[in-house]
Amino acid sequence: MSQATPSLDSEAALRANGHRASLLDKCTAFTRADELKAAGLYPYLRVIETGQATEVEVNGKPMLMLGSNSYLELTSHPHVKARAIQAIEQYGTGCAGSRVLNGTLPIHVELERKLAALVGKEAALVFPTGFQTNQGVVSSLVQRGEHIVADKYIHACILDGAGLSPGHFHRFEHNDMASLDAILAGLPSGASALVITEGVFSMEGDVCPLPEIVRLAKAHGAQILLDDAHGLGVFGPGGAGTVAHFGLTEEVDLIMGTFSKSLGAIGGFIAGSERVVNYLMHNARPFLFSASASPASVGAVLGALEVMEAEPERIQRLWDNARFLKQGLVDLGFDTGASASPVIPVIIGEFERCLLAWRRLQDLGIFVNPVVPPGVPPQRSLIRISVTAGHTREQLTRALSAFAQVGRELGILGSQS
Repeated sequence: MSQATPSLDSEAALRANGHRASLLDKCTAFTRADELKAAGLYPYLRVIETGQATEVEVNGKPMLMLGSNSYLELTSHPHVKARAIQAIEQYGTGCAGSRVLNGTLPIHVELERKLAALVGKEAALVFPTGFQTNQGVVSSLVQRGEHIVADKYIHACILDGAGLSPGHFHRFEHNDMASLDAILAGLPSGASALVITEGVFSMEGDVCPLPEIVRLAKAHGAQILLDDAHGLGVFGPGGAGTVAHFGLTEEVDLIMGTFSKSLGAIGGFIAGSERVVNYLMHNARPFLFSASASPASVGAVLGALEVMEAEPERIQRLWDNARFLKQGLVDLGFDTGASASPVIPVIIGEFERCLLAWRRLQDLGIFVNPVVPPGVPPQRSLIRISVTAGHTREQLTRALSAFAQVGRELGILGSQS
């Protein structure tokens, strides 16, 4: 099967026949998804017919869920659901406006105060989604003549924010401190710069070398934005995140987090000094011009924070499960990269073999997510596993058995594995 996107030369063909090309012609020419569906290798938009849990149903088939970012298993927690229902009953299903006009509720203010306290910053600002958070912060904070210096593996929302910013955009090699140092050293003298990285990288589960990033940023007079979408609720005392894990809260200027992973809802936030948050409140377009986060989402996150505080053992169970599964995969002979978190990649390499592995795992009742270019570099396609606090040893052992079978069938593992 060809991996290349079909060439879009329909415009030239139409003009040769005397027709004006339509901008929609590219839609007709795009057949990639159709080809994957025809081959039975289309891994997207699967309909999950039950709530988020360790066991779900897909097209009526029970499956072990190893593809959810609900690290603390809070999306179905009774207290979290009760808080969401309470918020709907008190405030309705939506705010019918942006935060700056008619969309600020007492629970928005309460949540921002609690999030700031969790990550150890003066203030926080809640956005409707995590994507909008990074997009709005980066595009509004870095202005003409200023510089963004970001890890090559940053999330698409940061790339979009950089694209909307009038500043200069630079990318350093993934977790490569010599590359970061060289870029910072090469900036014009006195130029302002924002270094952007992720606490836990979402595809391969590796953790940024934050102490070194802080040292280099200080040496070059740059500020730091850390996207902790996959670190919040997982790392640090009480789930305070990667920055707290390293004890560098005072050294990192901005901490971003999302609600769609550990916190069981949808939305995002940025935390920093009161003056920086005040600036973003009045300049970040996705905050200014989007309807505010729904009462249900805000109530759910408040409930999730309360459960995190009341049930700290969830974080320990999460880590126990992650270590057990990762070690089991390594013992079988799989390459799990540099993962140091509950995100565990099984690196397959070749695109089609990765999709074949995904399909066989699905046949065996294991729900995982294949990640292929451009989500990862060429020839580094992988199966992405997300472990949660809710998994049992029996479930994880069953998953290891399925991985062993698929690894042997596809020649990823030796016959004795």
